Amino acid sequence: MNRQVTEQITIRQLDLQNFARWDEFVEKSPDSTFFHKAGWQLVLEQAFGHRGHFLYAEMDSEIVGVLPLAEVKSLLFGHSLVSTPFCVYGGVVSSNDEARQALIDKACQLADELSVDYLELRNRRQERPDWPCKTLYYRFRKSISENEDENLKAIPRKQRAVVRKAIKLGLESTYDDDHERFYTAYSTSVRNLGTPVFSKKYFQVLREVFADSSDILTITHNDKLVTSVLSFYFRDEVLPYYGGGTAAARNLKGNDFMYWQLMSDCSKKGIKFFDYGRSKKGTGSFSFKKNWGFEPEPLYYEYYLVNAKEMPELNPLNPKYQLMINCWKKLPLKLSQVIGPMVSKYLG
Repeated sequence: MNRQVTEQITIRQLDLQNFARWDEFVEKSPDSTFFHKAGWQLVLEQAFGHRGHFLYAEMDSEIVGVLPLAEVKSLLFGHSLVSTPFCVYGGVVSSNDEARQALIDKACQLADELSVDYLELRNRRQERPDWPCKTLYYRFRKSISENEDENLKAIPRKQRAVVRKAIKLGLESTYDDDHERFYTAYSTSVRNLGTPVFSKKYFQVLREVFADSSDILTITHNDKLVTSVLSFYFRDEVLPYYGGGTAAARNLKGNDFMYWQLMSDCSKKGIKFFDYGRSKKGTGSFSFKKNWGFEPEPLYYEYYLVNAKEMPELNPLNPKYQLMINCWKKLPLKLSQVIGPMVSKYLG
């Protein structure tokens, strides 16, 4: 078991025996997120083969801080240590400054030992002004009411009219036990965007690890698939995280109906916050979320550079990936489902 002692602080690496202790701390910490849960170590290792380095700080035998990290190594995209790959949020969650600093120091030490290109911490607020920082992504999160009419009125007028129209189109909603219909809708949308699709195995592992804190809402019209979304639940919030739709979704306002249905269902369950996740400024998803009345908040992805000379640019807005994106859009769906996972596992 790895250790580093700073005064009364001991840094340890997470093992299965301490998953419950880790999650107990995460559940109680006001700064933690769903993406700090211990289960992500299993997901990343089982679905992608990425080695987890989940660090926690102890003081007087009590956990006082956590930092989920995973190592992503690719000949094409480089070698990194990230908190947390495939997640919107990451970084340190701690109950005191000493634990926070000890965890960051240990992460930097680990990055040096592994000789990665960089360490990336996906923070919701800036933690290290002395580090290079990327504010490419924005989060969208706001409270929802238990009253459906209040939620509808909170949507700006133009988008509210779209939702009302979608409600009248005869769409039906179902919560699926498996991820087959979801995967069809999701992979279709991702292929159309020119992005490599994740494997079915990833979603299977997600559903197994987070069985009690995830669900899949699927929208149909005349028994035909329209849209589907995989959502996570953490404390009093819902996070619709992976979604997509078929060709019929646009004309049937499938996404508008789906997110409204999810919001309505969650408000009835007493869910208080709706987290739309992250989007890049200038993209369609950024505009879509703003149109719903969500205000963008910048995310601070901060970097400790080891072998890299500058921050990475592994995103679709990078001009050097435009040719690959345009080619990917033309792939047959089945082929994209086969070769996509070979690439996407490194694009966390």
